[in-house]
Amino acid sequence: MHSNLVILAGGASSRMKKPSTQDKGLTQEDIQQANERSKGLIGVGEQGRPLLDYVLYNAKKAGYTNIYIVIGEQGALFKDFYGNKDSNNTFNGLSISFATQYIPEGRIKPFGTTDALFQATEQYPELNTTSYTVCNSDNLYSVAALQSLRETTSSNAFIGYDRDALVFPSERISRFAVAKLDDDGHLLDIIEKPSPDNVENYRDSLGKIRISMNAFKFDGAKMHKYLKECPIHPERNEKELPTALLNMIKDHPKTTIGIPMSEHVPDLTAKDDIIEVKNYLKKNYSKLEW
Repeated sequence: MHSNLVILAGGASSRMKKPSTQDKGLTQEDIQQANERSKGLIGVGEQGRPLLDYVLYNAKKAGYTNIYIVIGEQGALFKDFYGNKDSNNTFNGLSISFATQYIPEGRIKPFGTTDALFQATEQYPELNTTSYTVCNSDNLYSVAALQSLRETTSSNAFIGYDRDALVFPSERISRFAVAKLDDDGHLLDIIEKPSPDNVENYRDSLGKIRISMNAFKFDGAKMHKYLKECPIHPERNEKELPTALLNMIKDHPKTTIGIPMSEHVPDLTAKDDIIEVKNYLKKNYSKLEW
C-alpha cells in the first residue's frame, strides 16, 4: 500500500468557461467562479467550500496522507484554501504540497495531463521511487475507488467504471474512451470515441463496457520514463496520461489492471454540471467529519 495522491488541478478549464446552455439555478457567483477559478475550487459545497474539499475528504477516508496538488502558474488561490507553503501544509490531518505546471514557451495553455504529472515528479522526485495514485480535481471519486487504488497489489492500475452506472447524458458518455481488457483484467488498449457498432466488442469478462475517469495507480519508477517521453496527441496538441500508460504497457505487458467499479462519478466539466454537483453533495455529504 502507499499513501501518496497526486491531484491534477492545473488545466485551463476551457469547457467550464463556455456559456451555460441552461442558466436556470446558477447564481451570478456561480458563473463568476466558473469563469475565473480552477474547476476544483468552484464553491459547490456547504458555505461555499470547493469540490476539492470533498476529494480530499474521501482521500483521507481511503487512507492517503501525502497529497500533491498540481496547480497552474496562476494557482495562488489554492494556497488560500489549503496552505501558503509550497510543501507540507497541514490540512485536516493531511500533508499538502503544491507542484506548479509551468507552460512551455510558445504555448498559451498547459501541455496536458502527462506534462502535469511529469512536472510534479520533477519537483518531487521522491514520487519516482514509490507508488502513487493520480486523479482529477474536478471529479469526486468515492472512498471505495480511491482505497482500491491504494490497496491493489498490481504495480499499475486504473478504475474501470461500468459505463451503464454513470449518470450522464448518453451523448456525453459516448465521448468517453473505452478500455480493452484481457480475460484477467489487464489493460490492453484504450479506444477513443468507439463507434456504437464497435463498442460492443470491448465488453469485459463481466459483460461490462469499462471507461476511465482518470483515476490511476502508478509505479513511479516504471512510469517516469514514459511521462518524460510522452508524444503529443496529434489532434488535441497535448501530452495525455492514457498515451503514456499505453506506451508503458507495450514494454511491460500485464502490469496494469482495470479495477471494476459500478458507480457514478460526479463531475464538474461545464457550468451545466454545477447545480447537479451541488445537489449531489447536499444529499450525500451533509457534513464532513474530518
